[in-house]
Amino acid sequence: MLKTVFAVTLTLLVIIMSGRFVKYLGQVASGDFAPDVLFLVMMYRLPNFLEVVLPLGLFIGILLSYGRFYVDSEMTVMSACGMSRRRLLSYTMIPAMITAGVVGYISLVVTPSGIQAYIELLAESSSEIGVKAAVEGRFRLDKASGRVTYIEKANRDDQTMQGVFIAQPEPVIAGGRPLVSVVTAAQGRFEIDKNSGQRYLVLDDGVRYVGEPGFMDYQVTTFAQLDQLIRDSEVKTYRQELDGKDSAELWGSPALEDIAAIQWRVSLGLLVPIAALIAVSLSKTNHRRGRYGKMFPAFMIYMVYLVCLNAIRDAIAKGAWPVFPGMWIVHVAFLLLGLVLLYWDSMMRHWWLSWRRNRD
Repeated sequence: MLKTVFAVTLTLLVIIMSGRFVKYLGQVASGDFAPDVLFLVMMYRLPNFLEVVLPLGLFIGILLSYGRFYVDSEMTVMSACGMSRRRLLSYTMIPAMITAGVVGYISLVVTPSGIQAYIELLAESSSEIGVKAAVEGRFRLDKASGRVTYIEKANRDDQTMQGVFIAQPEPVIAGGRPLVSVVTAAQGRFEIDKNSGQRYLVLDDGVRYVGEPGFMDYQVTTFAQLDQLIRDSEVKTYRQELDGKDSAELWGSPALEDIAAIQWRVSLGLLVPIAALIAVSLSKTNHRRGRYGKMFPAFMIYMVYLVCLNAIRDAIAKGAWPVFPGMWIVHVAFLLLGLVLLYWDSMMRHWWLSWRRNRD
């Protein structure tokens, strides 16, 4: 079972990391951050992916390994020798509880530190990349500001650019006209102000045009040097900022968002043994169904479990669901479901014998 869990977890992790790697490569190609921080970004995000993939790997691993036992009649032999499903469950819970401890530690300690380091790395990279992230011969659109830039050639040795083109909309004053500024310069470079720490784009020997497209009253300014303040876009989302908080800070916080976040982190650890119980319950199969016969319904139950937890988290954060029972009611519901699935055959057999006895 452990070998199957390791193989499934590694496969799922490679698939998820590959997709994320492609996304980050696109961000590097568009100049969102420097290429030399790409692998650090992947490393810092790894615990965040692992805390979700590891429980799923254990769940699928139990289904596959125990399903093979049933198909090959090995479970029938063990049952004839006195191996009950209750004892099988107790054996399964040993690696499940170890996995739960690992997932809980990752969720409560490692992941927040990794996300915080990831946010700080991107913030530092966005403020220092300069010409490192410049893309030659391509128009680049900044969706946040609407700025379009083009660089004919970039020299990464002396951190300078040649043939710079910048077009961006100007701030519209109430009742004013929607103006657009276009700047062309022979060369440019990035500089950081020593006093304020802000980043500026310094352009040399160029022309600046300001006006409204379709009209001829343009303001034309020729300059020897032009300094433009670079307002870097926000590198973190609200969810990332929340997930990057230390768990000890979340425990004592009265904010609903923090309470939902800490319940989510604890829930990832509680998810593991309950998912293992459901997997043991659904792993029973026969030759006709095959070892993959119950994979789809089992996977759907697991996904519903995870989706319910995520939905309750959002509801708690918005005040639409009470803090207590919070996410714990979802764990109780699926724990009862796992127990019913595990003892369903025994309950039906007991009911049938009772009915026959009463009838006779």
